[in-house]
Amino acid sequence: MAASLRLLGAASGLRYWSRRLRPAAGSFAAEFQDAGEQVVSSPADVAEKADRIITMLPTSINAIEAYSGANGILKKVKKGSLLIDSSTIDPAVSKELAKEVEKMGAVFMDAPVSGGVGAARSGNLTFMVGGVEDEFAAAQELLGCMGSNVVYCGAVGTGQAAKICNNMLLAISMIGTAEAMNLGIRLGLDPKLLAKILNMSSGRCWSSDTYNPVPGVMDGVPSANNYQGGFGTTLMAKDLGLAQDSATSTKSPILLGSLAHQIYRMMCAKGYSKKDFSSVFQFLREEETF
Repeated sequence: MAASLRLLGAASGLRYWSRRLRPAAGSFAAEFQDAGEQVVSSPADVAEKADRIITMLPTSINAIEAYSGANGILKKVKKGSLLIDSSTIDPAVSKELAKEVEKMGAVFMDAPVSGGVGAARSGNLTFMVGGVEDEFAAAQELLGCMGSNVVYCGAVGTGQAAKICNNMLLAISMIGTAEAMNLGIRLGLDPKLLAKILNMSSGRCWSSDTYNPVPGVMDGVPSANNYQGGFGTTLMAKDLGLAQDSATSTKSPILLGSLAHQIYRMMCAKGYSKKDFSSVFQFLREEETF
């Protein structure tokens, strides 16, 4: 599994880490234990001890396993529990999970998150929430501890829809920023000067002014650390796949979104899968044949 499975039992400070973890993930569990929190062996154990649970998982398959698996949340969930899934997954999967949760007398809301590592550290994330509107206040109370923007989007699945649209636009803008910066550099412009001009002009965007993909332009971003940390290329390719599936099912043209999907899939195949998605700049620099 490319990333760890983590569930947080908000009511009682519980944490669950999947047994199928990367080697480093065990140290996270130890850190929680050292801080006086409980670490349990399965999602079902979390559900038995907590009535407000937040999940954040890499893929739809992971979410299904965490909720409906042999040791999933639904095995021991209590009636009246609030289950918030902050994964970015297929909206259809969120809707199906909501139906299963409802059968158990609990409440499910999808609440994918945006903002990056910096916003997570500062508590300024944005949560896009889908579910029963009467339950939104309870979800907002929890998510407000981590985010400065908690937005109600509509029925279950609409949070996922908003996140998928956001990440498709983010991928497109990052590729565009990388292409513009690469072209400017090859035309003889200093990258810091070019970034400054872009950020005071109509081309300004989050990818240029907050998360610039060119090494040496900004501090504290993945491009300043060999593209380590941040939001992985594999996850961006996954999210663009979700956008592609949604576009197909709704018969929506996403010409640039489809191209972005292919670019990030190609990057994964060429050794960029574990790098931050802003490494598309490095990819373009190395692909002289384009």
